[in-house]
Amino acid sequence: MPWVVLCIAGVFEIAWAVGLKYTEGFTRLWPSVGTLVALVISMALLGVAVRTLPLGTAYAVWTGIGSVGTAILGVVLFREPATAMRLACIALIVAGIVGLKLTATPERGQSASNAQAEADTGAS
Repeated sequence: MPWVVLCIAGVFEIAWAVGLKYTEGFTRLWPSVGTLVALVISMALLGVAVRTLPLGTAYAVWTGIGSVGTAILGVVLFREPATAMRLACIALIVAGIVGLKLTATPERGQSASNAQAEADTGAS
C-alpha cells in the first residue's frame, strides 16, 4: 500500500509542476490555487509513504515519477522537443525508478516477513 500512496503522490507532483506553467508566475489565481493544493497533497502523501518506505528510496521514486511525467507532459502540452537523447534520458529515469522499487528493503525495525505480509494484505 505505501507504494500505491507514493505513486499517487508522484501524480500530484506532476500536477503541481505542470501547474506552475499555468500560474504565469503565480499571477493567475485559480491555476495558482490548484498548483498549491496539488503541492500540499503531494507532500502529504509522500509523508505517509515514508512512514514505511525508506526515505531515500521514496524520495527518489517520487521525484522520478514527477520528472518523467512532467517531461512527457512538457512534450505533449507545451511542444517541448522530444529528441532521441531526451527520450533516452527519460527511459534512464524510469529504469532507475524500477530498480529502486525492486531493490527496496523494509525500514529498520520492520522484518522482511512483516513487510511482505503488509504488502500482501494491503496494510500500511
